[in-house]
Amino acid sequence: MKKFDLRKIRLKTTRIDDIDDRMLLINLYATQAITFIIGFVWLLFQRRNPFSLYAPENDWQFLYWGLGLAAAVVLLDMLAARFVPDEANDDGGVNDRIFRTRPIWHIALLSLVVAICEETLFRGAVQHHIGPYWTSIVFATIHVRYLRHWIPTGLVFVISYALGWIYIRTGTLLAPILAHFVIDLVMGLVIRFRREP
Repeated sequence: MKKFDLRKIRLKTTRIDDIDDRMLLINLYATQAITFIIGFVWLLFQRRNPFSLYAPENDWQFLYWGLGLAAAVVLLDMLAARFVPDEANDDGGVNDRIFRTRPIWHIALLSLVVAICEETLFRGAVQHHIGPYWTSIVFATIHVRYLRHWIPTGLVFVISYALGWIYIRTGTLLAPILAHFVIDLVMGLVIRFRREP
C-alpha cells in the first residue's frame, strides 16, 4: 500500500479564468458546506441549540430589519457603483463569473445557500465569541478577493457589522440571513442583466 506524503502537496495560485464553470460551482458549494459545518459544530461546542437561533423572537420583526438593511445596502452599493471607479470595485471577475450566465432560480439558490451558511458561522458562532466588531474584521478578511481595494473591503466590513447588529437587535439569525440573501440576490440579478457598455 502506498503511503500518503504531505510533503508532496503543492499549492499554486489559480486565476479565475483558469477555472471552468463546473469547478467554480463545485468550489463555491463545497466552501459553503464547510462553512456551515464549522458553524454548526462550533455552536454545539458552545452548548447552544443551533436550531433555536433560526426561530423568530419578536414575531415578524426580523422581516423589517432584514429587508430594511438589504434596501440600505443595495442603495449604498448603487451609489458606490455610480461614483467609484470600476477598478476600485474590482473583485477579479469572481462575481461576474458566478452570476453572469446563471438562470434566475440558480442565482436565488446560490444567494440562499451563501446567506444561510455564512450567517450560521459568522453571526451565529463567531460573533458569540468575539463580538460584532472582530467578527466583521474576520468576515472582511475572508472575502479575500476584495482586499486589494479599500472601498469594497470597507463596505464588506460595514455590511458585516450591520448584519451583526440586526442579529443582536432581533435575536434571530433569520434577520441577517434575509438581509444577506436579498443583497446577494439583487447584486446577482444586476450582474446577470447588466448591459455591457
